Amino acid sequence: MLSAQSRSTSDPCTDNPRFRGEMTRWKVHGTRPAYQSPWVEVWRDDVELPDGDRIDHHVIKFPRASVGAVAVDGDRTLLIWRHRYITDTWGWEIPAGWVDPGEDPAVAAGREIEEETGYRAGSVEHMFTYHPLAGISTMRYTVFLATGLIHIGEPTDRAETVEVAWLPLAELPRLAADRQITDGPSLSALSYYRGMHLA
Repeated sequence: MLSAQSRSTSDPCTDNPRFRGEMTRWKVHGTRPAYQSPWVEVWRDDVELPDGDRIDHHVIKFPRASVGAVAVDGDRTLLIWRHRYITDTWGWEIPAGWVDPGEDPAVAAGREIEEETGYRAGSVEHMFTYHPLAGISTMRYTVFLATGLIHIGEPTDRAETVEVAWLPLAELPRLAADRQITDGPSLSALSYYRGMHLA
């Protein structure tokens, strides 16, 4: 049985008065859509910089949240090998994807693991939430830790998964140095896990 656990996604820096310095905040005077689709939106914000300059700043918004999962079993992690056409690169990545409307993020992470790897997680726990493109996008990316994995069949999402493999956690720095892991969210998630659990 999947044990899905989500935690608060409040931002302690935003909520703390000591970080609310008005002298360095950008002021938004208006916003208008430049492009909208069910998957992505681009907005043009009329903003005033701290030095008084006014500029149009492009902001990328994603209607749906994103999740990823570090799936571990002892000293190894479950990764998928896939191609990214935009950068025309191959690499290892963690299972990841969109959160469906009304879906709990932890449940979404477990679903992505099943679809992309053919494994089912016994437990999915929140690790951290961050903004991968804070200078240009509102995207929030939540990373979960998945354990108790059981193989239930072949991946159903063949459009994304070419190969599934358990790789040693100790090999991750070498794989990153060899550019076999170049995906930003995967690097952030795996580095966080190694820092917290292998220090």
